[in-house]
Parts: sequence; structure tokens; C-alpha cells
Amino acid sequence: MPRMRLLLLEDDTILGEGLRDFLRSEGHVVDWFASLREADAVIGEPYDVLLVDWQLPDGSGLDWLSGRRRHGDTTPALMLTARDRVADRVQGLDAGADDYLVKPFHPEELAARLRVVQRRGGSAAAPVLRLGAAELDLVARSARVDGRPVDLTAREWALAEALARRPGRIVSKADLDRLVLGAEAEVQSNALEVHVSNLRRKLGRDAIETVRGLGYRVAASEPPP
Repeated sequence: MPRMRLLLLEDDTILGEGLRDFLRSEGHVVDWFASLREADAVIGEPYDVLLVDWQLPDGSGLDWLSGRRRHGDTTPALMLTARDRVADRVQGLDAGADDYLVKPFHPEELAARLRVVQRRGGSAAAPVLRLGAAELDLVARSARVDGRPVDLTAREWALAEALARRPGRIVSKADLDRLVLGAEAEVQSNALEVHVSNLRRKLGRDAIETVRGLGYRVAASEPPP
């Protein structure tokens, strides 16, 4: 299954950690938040699917999702909740959820439902992104420069995708460390710079701009036809 970027909104520490680790083992990028306040800090970030708990410490995840829908957010969303009444399911779906999963559930069922989202073509991500002269095919997970295929490591692909999803925006080193390296960032202080250097060698020196003291950026451009 092609990799997706997922927002997981779950306040139960054991469940949140378990789902995050399982979904990462499936190859996905997972941003896990335990409160609405934390999730609101990334409004505007591109996600393929939202995984939302109903009851959170600072409010209703369903109300949060409904608010995003009113503001035009069409990102596919799955409600993860212990509320199992038919009326609850109807309320969740009517409020903007695309699917509804009752706790406790097996992680494999969640993975299957994510595959359904992809088959429906519900991913919010563009199928092809630009990174300088390179084209990144998100479905095939392949890169090309001037029509020629380019081999990227898993970390190089993650970095290229993270930047290409944010054209024209400066992405801080700390954010890239979190998105690309995760726990490795704590033990490999120069790992990100190494991956940037390798990407420039493979995709072209102008593929990634260094904004000194702030982070990295790629030029905003329209996706290829």
C-alpha cells in the first residue's frame, strides 16, 4: 500500500502509541496528538487521512472534525470511538466522518479501512509532486528527473515528499527531523544534512534551497500535467 501521512488524534497513551507504532510499521508517516489544541497547531498541514477520537480532554473530536468540514477541509476522516450505538454512528457520519470504527478494534482492521480510502481515491495528496526538476509519483513511490528514473532511499524519499508537499514554505530543521527521522533525530545530529546533500546530488543542486538559520524550502510550482 502506498505510504500516507496520517493525523492521529487520540488521548489514550497506550492506544495512541500502539496505533502510531503499528501504522509506522505499515510504512505510513504518523503525527500523533493527544488534544485538540495540539492538533490545531498543524491546521493547514497536508494529511491523507484524519484518525479522530470522539472524546478528548479539551473537547469533542467530532465537533472539531465538523468545524474542519465547515471550513472546506475534505480530508478523509475515520472516527475511532467506544460509542457503539446506531445513533452515535449516524451522528458521526452525518457530522463529516467518512468511516466509523468502534473500540476495541484490531489494528489490521484499521489498516484495511485505510486501504479502502486509497482505493476510493480519497487521498488529499496530489498523485504527482514537483521538487525542482524532479517529479515524485506518490502512488508508485518513484522519482524522475527529466524523464529518467532516480533511485531514492526510504529516508531520501521521506525528505523529498515532506518538502514537495509544502511548496514555497520554509520547513524548519526541527519539523523535518520529526517528519523524516523521528527518534533517529536525537542520535544523528547531522543526519538530515546528509540526506539533503544526497538529494541535491540525485535531483539537482537547485532542488532544495537552504534558508540560513530557518530551514529548507522548495519553489512553489504547478504539478506536472
